[in-house]
Amino acid sequence: MKCPFCGGFDSKVVDSRPTEDGERIRRRRECIGCGKRFTTFEVVETTPIMVKKKDGSIQAFNRDKLLNGMIKSCEKRKVSREALEKAVDSIEYRIVNSLKNEISSMDLGEMVMEELKKLDEVAYVRFASVYRQFSDINTFMDELTQLLNKKNS
Repeated sequence: MKCPFCGGFDSKVVDSRPTEDGERIRRRRECIGCGKRFTTFEVVETTPIMVKKKDGSIQAFNRDKLLNGMIKSCEKRKVSREALEKAVDSIEYRIVNSLKNEISSMDLGEMVMEELKKLDEVAYVRFASVYRQFSDINTFMDELTQLLNKKNS
């Protein structure tokens, strides 16, 4: 680690502790050359998750965009933000643990629908109607019928 005071590259760690959020390690270092102390932060390097869209373009996974879409589906429903954040955590966890650095928007949409179905059936149908682009009332009714059949079985 380069000393910000003298530019030397030799330093020793004097103190090391996690930050309050637990996402980083704070290290107090002392430069061997000039003896001055400075602080560094260590973070886990992650590979960003990429989402392949229907049109073939690729975007970085955006947790906030996913959460906002789910919030819109749950408007005026009794679904807490905490429950939605846990659902997004679950989706993100599944993607990261798949060990793939790219996911199709189709697969991502299916994961969202699975999570919404667990939380609120109306929110699930709202999301599905946009995601699956229901073209008419019959496709909408087919989805509702499937939902009712699964609920009654």
